[in-house]
Amino acid sequence: MLITALLSAALLSTAGPTITNPYLPMRPGSRMVYREGAQRDVVTVTHATRRMANGVEARVVHDVVTERGRAMEITDDYYAQDASGNVWYLGEATAEYEHGKVVSSEGSFEAGVDGAQAGIIMPAHPRVGMRYRQEQYKGHAEDRAKIVSLDERVRVPLRRYRHTMMTLETSPLEPDVPEAKFYARGVGVVLAVDLSGGTDRERLVKVTGGGRTRRG
Repeated sequence: MLITALLSAALLSTAGPTITNPYLPMRPGSRMVYREGAQRDVVTVTHATRRMANGVEARVVHDVVTERGRAMEITDDYYAQDASGNVWYLGEATAEYEHGKVVSSEGSFEAGVDGAQAGIIMPAHPRVGMRYRQEQYKGHAEDRAKIVSLDERVRVPLRRYRHTMMTLETSPLEPDVPEAKFYARGVGVVLAVDLSGGTDRERLVKVTGGGRTRRG
């Protein structure tokens, strides 16, 4: 999927904080909990929105990674969905912690600031072979994705999922660290797998709020 600057601007002009894409729904109040080794990642879709520098009103998603109760990374991510159903990623404000102190905010960006642009995080109509840029801030945030399959079976602590969408995510900033992600309809990301030779797997273990509660 190649989106020209003109088409991108036209689609973004219709974007707002209500996100209903079946592969990446964001119900305000919902919370998803993931586990990866000793780390716990809690992703909360807040009721808050933010007007971004490019004029788009975005949904704020709060992401907290802890290890043995200590904060490792805290991020606010900003998303919006256009009238066609594409979900856009408009930036993030991230902070990495060591011993309770912020040591880095690398990767933070906002669409419309310093040349940064919004990227597609989930297409409206995914097709195998589709490629898209997820974030566009040169030298800082350049993730890209390719849809590999729409019919994967996945088992995570929460449950088994069928017909999940598998993407391969890469970045020219870290070319040796590819990652596979699996998206279930009506849920979002259920599994992320490091393909760089390690054994890292982030698995969905619990979903609450937004009218649903499930535990693994």
